[in-house]
Amino acid sequence: MNGLRRFFTGKADRRAAERRDRILSVRLTAALLAALLLSAAASLCLGQIRLSPLQVLGILLNGETDSVAGRIVLYSRLPRLLGCLLAGAALSVSGAVIQTVLNNPLAAPNVIGVNAGAGFAVTLCGALFPGSFAWIPAAAFLGALLGVLAVLLIGERSGASRLTLVLAGVAVSAIFSGAIELVVTFVPDALTAYGDFRIGGFSGVTLRRLGPAAVGAAAGLAAVAALIPQLNVLTLGTETAQSLGLHVKIVRLTMLAAAAALAGSAVSVAGLLGFVGLIVPHAVRRFTHGDCGCLVLYSVLGGAAFVMICDLLARTLLLPWELPAGVVLSFAGGPFFLWLVLRGKRR
Repeated sequence: MNGLRRFFTGKADRRAAERRDRILSVRLTAALLAALLLSAAASLCLGQIRLSPLQVLGILLNGETDSVAGRIVLYSRLPRLLGCLLAGAALSVSGAVIQTVLNNPLAAPNVIGVNAGAGFAVTLCGALFPGSFAWIPAAAFLGALLGVLAVLLIGERSGASRLTLVLAGVAVSAIFSGAIELVVTFVPDALTAYGDFRIGGFSGVTLRRLGPAAVGAAAGLAAVAALIPQLNVLTLGTETAQSLGLHVKIVRLTMLAAAAALAGSAVSVAGLLGFVGLIVPHAVRRFTHGDCGCLVLYSVLGGAAFVMICDLLARTLLLPWELPAGVVLSFAGGPFFLWLVLRGKRR
């Protein structure tokens, strides 16, 4: 009798816990969406010339390009906002996927050489094919994929620990960064605004550049969304996933390719923007209860809002001067990375 009572009590407790999780998920999604919308509105309204929300709304609805305010919104702030949305969502999802697939909380696109590989490919493409914006996202994808596969190969060959894998990624990033400097030295026009590209920023974003990058990011997100059930199984561990019939190597390579497509698309728009794929997945992962679908959703919303806020701070804190968004992200991401390393050391 007592056993039967415990069974029904445990079942009721599980149902109550599931109900609480669903309520928390809805609330967090609403909060992230509200933060995204508010940061987008602030990004369109604030700057050296401040505009009211009604002015911005009128410009967007009417497509007004005759006034100074209309040109600022449509040709500068709107492409910049869309660039932040694309780069933030792509980098945060890429980081979440890389951390999950490699089972390494320190892994991120900028840490393990993915961003640097994409940056080298973009630089080389600019040197060999000047003005070919349509090829830049494809080149960035190939460079990002090369970077992540190099780190993965080093890890598998050496049987490396988590920290050693990160150190291998740092070494690969250094090699690609040196290659970027070499190309720029011989072909100075390979990259426009090289300083902003190296740090990461959105001052030169145009709708023309966003089009091809959006295609690559959409393809990467679609691949991740389609493989979320397999990613959930992969989180159980390699041996368990294999015993359940999952082709671990195929799924891992496919997910890393999707992460490379996302990171490459972001790099082609925002340059070598760092720490987004490290900070955002860590911030939202504790609310996912192990569900990779929630992790991807929260990463999309949180990453886009986070990058918009950082870009807004970068261009309004020191008016009339403007900082690259990568500077703000470096000040936020550097201490966060050190905290993760120290916390892992204590554990």
